[in-house]
Amino acid sequence: MVLGTASGHILCVVGARPNFMKIAPVIRAFKEISPAITYRLLHTGQHYDAAMKQSFFDQLGIPEPDIDLGVGSGSHAVQTAEIMKRFEPELDNNPPRAVLVVGDVNSTIACSLVAVKKGIPVIHVEAGLRSGDRSMPEEINRILTDQLSDLLFTTERDAESNLVREGIDRERVHFVGNVMIDSLHHNLDKAIPAAQTLNEIASTPRKLKEYGLLTLHRPSNVDDPKTLRALLQVLSEISADLPLIFPLHPRTENRIKQAGLEQLIASSNISLCPPFNYLQMLGILKDSQLVLTDSGGIQEETTALGIPCITLRESTERPITVTQGTNTIVGTDAEQIRSVFRQTRETGGKAGCIPEYWDGQAAPRIAAKIASWLDQH
Repeated sequence: MVLGTASGHILCVVGARPNFMKIAPVIRAFKEISPAITYRLLHTGQHYDAAMKQSFFDQLGIPEPDIDLGVGSGSHAVQTAEIMKRFEPELDNNPPRAVLVVGDVNSTIACSLVAVKKGIPVIHVEAGLRSGDRSMPEEINRILTDQLSDLLFTTERDAESNLVREGIDRERVHFVGNVMIDSLHHNLDKAIPAAQTLNEIASTPRKLKEYGLLTLHRPSNVDDPKTLRALLQVLSEISADLPLIFPLHPRTENRIKQAGLEQLIASSNISLCPPFNYLQMLGILKDSQLVLTDSGGIQEETTALGIPCITLRESTERPITVTQGTNTIVGTDAEQIRSVFRQTRETGGKAGCIPEYWDGQAAPRIAAKIASWLDQH
Protein backbone atom coordinates (compact mmCIF):
# COMPACT_ATOMS: atom_id res chain seq x y z
CA MET A 1 0.00 0.00 0.00
CA VAL A 2 2.26 2.79 -1.25
CA LEU A 3 1.52 6.42 -2.12
CA GLY A 4 4.23 7.11 -4.67
CA THR A 5 7.07 6.40 -2.23
CA ALA A 6 7.70 4.03 0.65
CA SER A 7 7.07 6.90 3.06
CA GLY A 8 3.68 7.81 1.64
CA HIS A 9 1.39 5.78 3.85
CA ILE A 10 -0.51 6.32 7.07
CA LEU A 11 0.52 3.72 9.65
CA CYS A 12 -2.62 2.72 11.59
CA VAL A 13 -2.01 1.20 15.02
CA VAL A 14 -4.25 -1.19 16.95
CA GLY A 15 -3.41 -3.06 20.11
CA ALA A 16 -6.42 -3.95 22.24
CA ARG A 17 -10.00 -5.02 21.55
CA PRO A 18 -11.60 -1.55 21.80
CA ASN A 19 -9.21 -0.34 19.10
CA PHE A 20 -10.59 -2.75 16.53
CA MET A 21 -14.08 -1.24 16.52
CA LYS A 22 -12.53 2.20 16.11
CA ILE A 23 -10.06 1.42 13.33
CA ALA A 24 -12.44 -0.63 11.16
CA PRO A 25 -14.57 2.31 9.92
CA VAL A 26 -11.46 4.46 9.42
CA ILE A 27 -9.87 1.86 7.14
CA ARG A 28 -13.17 1.44 5.32
CA ALA A 29 -13.36 5.21 4.76
CA PHE A 30 -9.80 5.30 3.45
CA LYS A 31 -10.79 2.72 0.84
CA GLU A 32 -14.21 4.10 -0.08
CA ILE A 33 -14.05 7.83 0.57
CA SER A 34 -10.39 8.77 0.11
CA PRO A 35 -8.71 6.07 -1.97
CA ALA A 36 -5.69 8.34 -2.48
CA ILE A 37 -4.81 7.68 1.15
CA THR A 38 -2.80 4.51 1.46
CA TYR A 39 -2.19 2.84 4.78
CA ARG A 40 -0.51 0.00 6.55
CA LEU A 41 -2.00 -1.69 9.60
CA LEU A 42 0.15 -2.53 12.61
CA HIS A 43 -1.10 -4.73 15.43
CA THR A 44 1.06 -4.44 18.54
CA GLY A 45 -0.32 -7.68 19.95
CA GLN A 46 -1.19 -6.01 23.28
CA HIS A 47 -4.30 -8.23 23.27
CA TYR A 48 -4.07 -11.18 20.93
CA ASP A 49 -5.17 -14.74 20.48
CA ALA A 50 -6.35 -16.72 17.47
CA ALA A 51 -10.00 -16.74 18.50
CA MET A 52 -10.00 -13.00 19.07
CA LYS A 53 -8.44 -12.35 15.69
CA GLN A 54 -11.07 -14.50 14.01
CA SER A 55 -13.98 -12.88 15.82
CA PHE A 56 -12.89 -9.24 15.73
CA PHE A 57 -10.77 -8.84 12.60
CA ASP A 58 -12.95 -11.02 10.41
CA GLN A 59 -16.33 -9.83 11.68
CA LEU A 60 -15.34 -6.17 11.44
CA GLY A 61 -13.78 -6.57 8.01
CA ILE A 62 -10.33 -5.53 9.20
CA PRO A 63 -7.59 -6.72 6.82
CA GLU A 64 -4.76 -8.93 7.96
CA PRO A 65 -2.22 -6.66 9.70
CA ASP A 66 0.84 -5.77 7.65
CA ILE A 67 2.87 -5.90 10.88
CA ASP A 68 2.28 -7.86 14.08
CA LEU A 69 4.62 -6.99 16.93
CA GLY A 70 3.40 -9.85 19.13
CA VAL A 71 4.02 -7.99 22.37
CA GLY A 72 1.58 -9.83 24.63
CA SER A 73 0.65 -9.02 28.20
CA GLY A 74 2.70 -7.52 31.01
CA SER A 75 2.66 -4.70 33.54
CA HIS A 76 1.95 -1.23 32.18
CA ALA A 77 5.65 -0.34 32.25
CA VAL A 78 6.83 -3.60 30.70
CA GLN A 79 4.16 -3.62 28.01
CA THR A 80 4.64 0.03 27.06
CA ALA A 81 8.41 -0.35 26.89
CA GLU A 82 8.21 -3.55 24.83
CA ILE A 83 5.86 -1.93 22.32
CA MET A 84 8.25 1.01 21.96
CA LYS A 85 11.25 -1.29 21.46
CA ARG A 86 9.50 -3.30 18.74
CA PHE A 87 7.78 -0.33 17.09
CA GLU A 88 10.90 1.76 16.50
CA PRO A 89 12.51 -0.59 13.93
CA GLU A 90 9.27 -0.63 11.94
CA LEU A 91 9.39 3.15 11.62
CA ASP A 92 13.07 3.01 10.65
CA ASN A 93 12.50 0.33 8.01
CA ASN A 94 9.41 1.88 6.44
CA PRO A 95 8.81 5.45 7.65
CA PRO A 96 5.20 6.61 7.20
CA ARG A 97 3.78 10.06 6.50
CA ALA A 98 1.96 9.85 9.84
CA VAL A 99 1.07 7.41 12.60
CA LEU A 100 -2.65 7.12 13.41
CA VAL A 101 -3.60 5.89 16.87
CA VAL A 102 -7.02 5.36 18.43
CA GLY A 103 -8.35 5.37 21.97
CA ASP A 104 -6.30 5.29 25.15
CA VAL A 105 -4.55 1.94 25.62
CA ASN A 106 -0.83 1.37 26.18
CA SER A 107 -0.28 0.85 22.46
CA THR A 108 -1.70 4.33 21.83
CA ILE A 109 0.79 6.21 23.97
CA ALA A 110 3.76 3.91 23.26
CA CYS A 111 3.56 4.28 19.48
CA SER A 112 2.86 8.01 19.74
CA LEU A 113 6.00 8.54 21.82
CA VAL A 114 8.22 6.69 19.38
CA ALA A 115 6.73 8.44 16.35
CA VAL A 116 6.96 11.99 17.67
CA LYS A 117 10.59 11.53 18.76
CA LYS A 118 11.39 10.56 15.18
CA GLY A 119 9.63 13.62 13.80
CA ILE A 120 6.68 11.64 12.42
CA PRO A 121 3.28 13.33 12.87
CA VAL A 122 0.72 11.65 15.12
CA ILE A 123 -3.02 11.54 14.43
CA HIS A 124 -5.24 10.74 17.43
CA VAL A 125 -8.76 9.47 16.89
CA GLU A 126 -10.96 9.89 20.02
CA ALA A 127 -8.99 12.80 21.46
CA GLY A 128 -9.92 15.06 24.35
CA LEU A 129 -11.89 12.63 26.52
CA ARG A 130 -11.27 13.21 30.22
CA SER A 131 -12.59 11.54 33.36
CA GLY A 132 -10.63 13.73 35.76
CA ASP A 133 -9.38 10.56 37.46
CA ARG A 134 -5.62 10.24 37.09
CA SER A 135 -5.60 6.96 38.99
CA MET A 136 -6.86 5.38 35.75
CA PRO A 137 -3.94 4.41 33.48
CA GLU A 138 -6.11 5.23 30.46
CA GLU A 139 -6.44 8.84 31.63
CA ILE A 140 -2.67 9.27 31.61
CA ASN A 141 -2.48 7.69 28.15
CA ARG A 142 -5.15 10.09 26.82
CA ILE A 143 -3.55 13.23 28.21
CA LEU A 144 -0.06 12.43 26.97
CA THR A 145 -1.16 11.20 23.53
CA ASP A 146 -3.11 14.41 22.94
CA GLN A 147 -0.08 16.51 23.85
CA LEU A 148 1.97 14.65 21.24
CA SER A 149 -0.58 14.72 18.41
CA ASP A 150 -0.64 16.93 15.32
CA LEU A 151 -4.23 16.11 14.36
CA LEU A 152 -6.80 15.47 17.08
CA PHE A 153 -10.24 14.10 16.18
CA THR A 154 -12.92 14.45 18.86
CA THR A 155 -16.18 12.60 19.50
CA GLU A 156 -18.00 15.44 21.29
CA ARG A 157 -17.70 19.23 21.33
CA ASP A 158 -16.72 19.49 25.00
CA ALA A 159 -13.56 17.54 24.24
CA GLU A 160 -12.14 20.61 22.49
CA SER A 161 -12.51 22.61 25.70
CA ASN A 162 -10.48 19.97 27.54
CA LEU A 163 -7.73 20.17 24.95
CA VAL A 164 -7.60 23.97 24.81
CA ARG A 165 -7.44 24.10 28.61
CA GLU A 166 -4.35 21.87 28.37
CA GLY A 167 -2.68 24.25 25.94
CA ILE A 168 -3.44 22.52 22.64
CA ASP A 169 -4.01 24.76 19.62
CA ARG A 170 -7.63 24.73 18.42
CA GLU A 171 -6.34 24.53 14.84
CA ARG A 172 -5.18 20.97 15.52
CA VAL A 173 -8.60 19.87 16.84
CA HIS A 174 -11.45 18.64 14.63
CA PHE A 175 -14.88 17.55 15.84
CA VAL A 176 -15.92 14.60 13.67
CA GLY A 177 -18.15 12.36 15.80
CA ASN A 178 -17.73 8.87 17.16
CA VAL A 179 -16.18 6.06 15.11
CA MET A 180 -17.45 3.48 17.63
CA ILE A 181 -20.94 4.45 16.52
CA ASP A 182 -19.87 4.06 12.88
CA SER A 183 -19.05 0.43 13.66
CA LEU A 184 -22.32 -0.03 15.51
CA HIS A 185 -24.39 1.33 12.60
CA HIS A 186 -22.44 -0.71 10.06
CA ASN A 187 -22.87 -3.99 11.94
CA LEU A 188 -26.25 -3.72 13.65
CA ASP A 189 -28.06 -5.69 10.96
CA LYS A 190 -25.41 -8.42 11.23
CA ALA A 191 -25.74 -8.79 15.01
CA ILE A 192 -26.18 -12.40 16.14
CA PRO A 193 -29.59 -12.78 17.84
CA ALA A 194 -29.35 -12.88 21.63
CA ALA A 195 -31.40 -16.10 21.81
CA GLN A 196 -28.92 -17.88 19.54
CA THR A 197 -25.93 -16.78 21.60
CA LEU A 198 -27.56 -17.71 24.90
CA ASN A 199 -28.48 -21.16 23.61
CA GLU A 200 -24.96 -21.76 22.33
CA ILE A 201 -23.21 -20.83 25.57
CA ALA A 202 -25.65 -22.27 28.12
CA SER A 203 -25.57 -25.84 29.40
CA THR A 204 -29.36 -25.76 29.07
CA PRO A 205 -31.18 -23.53 26.56
CA ARG A 206 -32.00 -20.10 27.97
CA LYS A 207 -35.28 -18.51 26.90
CA LEU A 208 -35.12 -15.18 28.68
CA LYS A 209 -37.84 -12.72 27.78
CA GLU A 210 -36.05 -10.02 29.72
CA TYR A 211 -32.46 -9.70 30.91
CA GLY A 212 -29.80 -7.17 31.74
CA LEU A 213 -26.20 -7.15 30.55
CA LEU A 214 -23.37 -6.89 33.08
CA THR A 215 -19.71 -6.20 32.32
CA LEU A 216 -16.91 -5.64 34.85
CA HIS A 217 -13.20 -5.40 34.21
CA ARG A 218 -11.75 -2.16 35.65
CA PRO A 219 -8.95 -2.81 38.16
CA SER A 220 -10.65 -0.44 40.63
CA ASN A 221 -13.70 -2.75 40.63
CA VAL A 222 -12.21 -6.23 40.38
CA ASP A 223 -8.71 -6.15 41.90
CA ASP A 224 -9.79 -5.44 45.49
CA PRO A 225 -11.61 -8.55 46.81
CA LYS A 226 -13.70 -6.44 49.22
CA THR A 227 -14.94 -4.14 46.43
CA LEU A 228 -15.57 -7.05 44.09
CA ARG A 229 -17.52 -8.98 46.74
CA ALA A 230 -19.68 -5.95 47.59
CA LEU A 231 -20.45 -5.34 43.93
CA LEU A 232 -21.33 -8.97 43.26
CA GLN A 233 -23.56 -9.09 46.32
CA VAL A 234 -25.71 -6.17 45.20
CA LEU A 235 -25.71 -7.42 41.61
CA SER A 236 -26.86 -10.82 42.86
CA GLU A 237 -29.77 -9.10 44.63
CA ILE A 238 -30.65 -7.23 41.44
CA SER A 239 -30.61 -10.44 39.41
CA ALA A 240 -33.58 -11.73 41.43
CA ASP A 241 -35.67 -9.07 39.67
CA LEU A 242 -33.89 -9.11 36.30
CA PRO A 243 -31.61 -11.97 35.19
CA LEU A 244 -28.13 -10.73 34.29
CA ILE A 245 -25.90 -11.98 31.48
CA PHE A 246 -22.26 -11.61 32.54
CA PRO A 247 -19.57 -12.23 29.89
CA LEU A 248 -16.37 -12.66 31.88
CA HIS A 249 -13.27 -10.66 31.07
CA PRO A 250 -10.24 -12.93 31.77
CA ARG A 251 -9.01 -10.51 34.45
CA THR A 252 -12.39 -10.58 36.20
CA GLU A 253 -12.64 -14.36 36.01
CA ASN A 254 -9.26 -14.72 37.71
CA ARG A 255 -10.16 -12.24 40.45
CA ILE A 256 -13.48 -13.99 41.16
CA LYS A 257 -11.68 -17.29 41.59
CA GLN A 258 -8.94 -15.78 43.75
CA ALA A 259 -11.55 -14.16 46.02
CA GLY A 260 -13.59 -17.37 46.25
CA LEU A 261 -16.76 -15.74 44.94
CA GLU A 262 -17.96 -18.47 42.57
CA GLN A 263 -20.63 -19.69 44.99
CA LEU A 264 -22.04 -16.20 45.46
CA ILE A 265 -22.66 -16.00 41.73
CA ALA A 266 -23.86 -19.60 41.45
CA SER A 267 -26.62 -18.90 43.98
CA SER A 268 -27.83 -15.86 42.04
CA ASN A 269 -29.58 -15.32 38.72
CA ILE A 270 -26.36 -14.14 37.09
CA SER A 271 -25.35 -16.22 34.06
CA LEU A 272 -21.59 -16.35 33.58
CA CYS A 273 -20.49 -16.53 29.94
CA PRO A 274 -17.21 -16.64 28.06
CA PRO A 275 -16.25 -13.37 26.33
CA PHE A 276 -18.53 -12.57 23.39
CA ASN A 277 -17.27 -11.72 19.96
CA TYR A 278 -18.38 -8.36 18.59
CA LEU A 279 -21.50 -9.51 16.75
CA GLN A 280 -22.61 -11.65 19.70
CA MET A 281 -22.13 -8.72 22.08
CA LEU A 282 -24.05 -6.42 19.76
CA GLY A 283 -26.98 -8.83 19.67
CA ILE A 284 -27.01 -9.27 23.45
CA LEU A 285 -26.67 -5.52 23.98
CA LYS A 286 -29.44 -4.35 21.68
CA ASP A 287 -32.01 -6.76 23.16
CA SER A 288 -31.16 -6.05 26.81
CA GLN A 289 -33.50 -4.18 29.17
CA LEU A 290 -30.62 -2.31 30.74
CA VAL A 291 -26.86 -2.50 31.12
CA LEU A 292 -24.62 -2.37 34.21
CA THR A 293 -21.02 -1.73 33.22
CA ASP A 294 -17.66 -0.12 33.90
CA SER A 295 -16.76 -0.03 30.19
CA GLY A 296 -16.35 3.26 28.34
CA GLY A 297 -17.37 1.94 24.94
CA ILE A 298 -20.58 0.36 26.21
CA GLN A 299 -21.62 3.70 27.71
CA GLU A 300 -21.48 5.09 24.17
CA GLU A 301 -23.20 2.15 22.50
CA THR A 302 -26.11 2.16 24.96
CA THR A 303 -26.64 5.87 24.35
CA ALA A 304 -26.67 5.26 20.59
CA LEU A 305 -29.18 2.41 21.02
CA GLY A 306 -31.35 4.18 23.60
CA ILE A 307 -30.75 1.50 26.26
CA PRO A 308 -30.53 2.56 29.94
CA CYS A 309 -26.96 2.28 31.23
CA ILE A 310 -25.89 2.18 34.88
CA THR A 311 -22.16 2.84 35.11
CA LEU A 312 -20.35 1.27 38.06
CA ARG A 313 -17.66 3.92 38.27
CA GLU A 314 -17.19 7.20 40.12
CA SER A 315 -16.59 9.20 36.94
CA THR A 316 -16.70 8.92 33.17
CA GLU A 317 -14.53 10.27 30.37
CA ARG A 318 -17.67 10.26 28.22
CA PRO A 319 -19.87 12.83 30.01
CA ILE A 320 -22.06 13.35 26.96
CA THR A 321 -23.53 9.89 27.62
CA VAL A 322 -24.79 11.29 30.93
CA THR A 323 -25.82 14.82 29.89
CA GLN A 324 -27.45 13.81 26.61
CA GLY A 325 -27.59 10.01 26.62
CA THR A 326 -29.01 7.17 28.67
CA ASN A 327 -26.15 6.80 31.15
CA THR A 328 -26.25 7.25 34.94
CA ILE A 329 -23.09 7.15 37.07
CA VAL A 330 -23.56 5.29 40.37
CA GLY A 331 -20.06 4.33 41.51
CA THR A 332 -19.84 1.25 43.71
CA ASP A 333 -22.21 2.28 46.51
CA ALA A 334 -24.70 -0.56 46.97
CA GLU A 335 -27.68 1.62 47.91
CA GLN A 336 -27.08 3.95 44.97
CA ILE A 337 -26.92 0.96 42.61
CA ARG A 338 -30.16 -0.43 44.05
CA SER A 339 -31.91 2.94 43.85
CA VAL A 340 -31.01 3.69 40.23
CA PHE A 341 -31.80 0.10 39.22
CA ARG A 342 -35.26 0.30 40.81
CA GLN A 343 -35.93 3.68 39.24
CA THR A 344 -34.84 2.41 35.84
CA ARG A 345 -37.09 -0.63 36.11
CA GLU A 346 -40.06 1.50 37.17
CA THR A 347 -39.66 4.33 34.66
CA GLY A 348 -37.79 2.73 31.77
CA GLY A 349 -34.72 4.84 32.50
CA LYS A 350 -33.42 7.99 30.89
CA ALA A 351 -34.77 8.54 27.39
CA GLY A 352 -31.69 10.42 26.19
CA CYS A 353 -30.97 11.57 22.66
CA ILE A 354 -28.39 10.82 19.99
CA PRO A 355 -25.43 13.20 20.37
CA GLU A 356 -24.36 15.41 17.49
CA TYR A 357 -22.40 13.62 14.74
CA TRP A 358 -23.06 10.18 16.23
CA ASP A 359 -24.55 9.39 12.87
CA GLY A 360 -22.29 6.67 11.51
CA GLN A 361 -20.30 9.11 9.37
CA ALA A 362 -17.40 10.04 11.65
CA ALA A 363 -14.83 8.01 9.70
CA PRO A 364 -15.59 9.66 6.33
CA ARG A 365 -15.09 13.04 8.03
CA ILE A 366 -11.76 11.83 9.39
CA ALA A 367 -10.64 10.51 6.00
CA ALA A 368 -11.57 13.77 4.27
CA LYS A 369 -9.65 15.84 6.80
CA ILE A 370 -6.58 13.62 6.62
CA ALA A 371 -6.62 13.81 2.82
CA SER A 372 -6.72 17.62 3.03
CA TRP A 373 -4.00 17.66 5.66
CA LEU A 374 -1.73 15.43 3.54
CA ASP A 375 -2.14 17.81 0.59
CA GLN A 376 -0.90 20.65 2.79
CA HIS A 377 2.08 18.74 4.18
